[in-house]
Amino acid sequence: MSESNAAVDPGQPPLVVKIGGARAVDPAGVIEDVAHIVAAGREVVVVHGGSTAVDDTLEAMGTEPEYVETPAGVSGRFTDAETMDVFSMVLPGKLNTELVTDLRAAGVNAVGLSGVDGGLLTGPRKSAVRIVEDGKRKIRRGDHAGKPESVNGDLLSSLLADGYVPTVSPPMLADDDTAVNADADRVAALLAAAIGAELVLLTDVDGVYGDPDDPETLIDEASTPAEFDTVEAAATGFMSRKVHAAEEALAGGATGVVVSDAGLRKPLLGALDGHGTWIDPAAVVDSAGDGTGGESA
Repeated sequence: MSESNAAVDPGQPPLVVKIGGARAVDPAGVIEDVAHIVAAGREVVVVHGGSTAVDDTLEAMGTEPEYVETPAGVSGRFTDAETMDVFSMVLPGKLNTELVTDLRAAGVNAVGLSGVDGGLLTGPRKSAVRIVEDGKRKIRRGDHAGKPESVNGDLLSSLLADGYVPTVSPPMLADDDTAVNADADRVAALLAAAIGAELVLLTDVDGVYGDPDDPETLIDEASTPAEFDTVEAAATGFMSRKVHAAEEALAGGATGVVVSDAGLRKPLLGALDGHGTWIDPAAVVDSAGDGTGGESA
């Protein structure tokens, strides 16, 4: 583990922390850690997902959430028009407001943003996606999702310079001037790359396992391309999205990535102090590939 990864002082690069949206992820511990780190003088950006809350709302409306798999084996949400309406209501509406409220109650000067606000996150809409269904490759149309490619860095830097903690959720602003779903891990990766930050991806497991069914096979570190290949090969399901996001962040200029457990008593400080899977910039030598566009976890 890199020594700089354990530091929270103002001499360290900014920190981007992504809080997963899985049912098992409770942000309370993260909020306490963010308050501690900000008080120490380090700049922090918080990104959150909300997959469980979106799914729960869809199911309450009598609609089954739909997930698809790309030919590359990456799983993601298919966002039709109805799902996009729910997504916009739940993430930037309910969840972002609740998280900002809790952060401010903890003494953090948080400001809530979606990727649409101020054109914070922009990129192409992917209305058609290639999927694998019943072993066959197909093209699904009508997806309201996109790939975040550009950050309004001036907005982000201004907020950080003024002492705010930007608290960001999808959606993003697509190139057709519509709000579309975007993967929150990818959003966090893009923001971390834009400001040269360290990225912590908090989820509902300890990190990347060599064998997903064996918690004793946690991969502690990847600091070479060969070690990253091992991490990439081991990542399955939604974890593969986090590894792709880590690759994109590091290829774009992030100073390091940790994938760790949001369920620890001090989840963010634990990640910074060596818990989870640490991926060093030296492990990534090429630009990352593309995945599906939807928010996942």
